[in-house]
Parts: sequence; structure tokens; C-alpha cells
Amino acid sequence: MSYSDDYKPRKQLLRDKKNAKVGGVCAGIANYFNIEAWLVRIIVVTAVIFGHGFVLILYIAAWMILDEKSAPEKNGDHQPIGLKTKVYGAGEPPRRAYKEIDEEFRELEDRLQQMERYITSNAYQVDRELKKL
Repeated sequence: MSYSDDYKPRKQLLRDKKNAKVGGVCAGIANYFNIEAWLVRIIVVTAVIFGHGFVLILYIAAWMILDEKSAPEKNGDHQPIGLKTKVYGAGEPPRRAYKEIDEEFRELEDRLQQMERYITSNAYQVDRELKKL
């Protein structure tokens, strides 16, 4: 595994104009923390309604300061999939969510069984003995 395989670009807080209702600040915050945008919007509106005018000032400041999120390139680059894009975060039926989670656990179980088979095999014991030499 090389250094480039381990490198992950640092997340940036950017306004998301594509999913914006007003300025894209709430959508950008939602993308940054990998949560649903409607939840961030409800928190911001509730804070403004209940007298926290400071939140409104912060929103306007963020609107002016934060850069806009650029559109993903079409050349095969893809954004990492977050929780909200999974079936169980997108409001899909529970059966479909269960099926997706079940498939993930089955794949993990298969990998675990392969590791157990290797560790209990003669090949593993021979490899261990050769490494001791």
C-alpha cells in the first residue's frame, strides 16, 4: 500500500448551492458533518425563532465567507458515500435497509471465515515457521 492509497483529502466546509434553500450554508454544514440538511435547517430556524439572533449573524457571515462547493468532475472522480446516501438514511423502506445491512454483514462474515481458514491451515503454520528462520 503506497502513501497515495492512504491519503485522504481534508474535508472542507463549503456552501452547497445545489441543495440550497437560501444561501447553501445549512446544506454545506450538513455535508461537512455528514447529516441530513433538513435537520441543520430546523436547528438554525429554531435558534433564530427563540431569540438567538447571533445564529442569524453567524449564518450571514458564513454566507459571505464560505466558498461555494464545486460540481463533481465527470471524469470518473466520485465523492465518498456518506450515511445519508445509504438506503437507511434516505427514507427507504425498512426491508430494503435490512437487506443492505444484511448483505454487508454477510460479506464481513465471509471475509472472517476466509481468515480463520487460513490461520488454521497448514500453509499458515509453514509460513510462520519459515519466518522464524
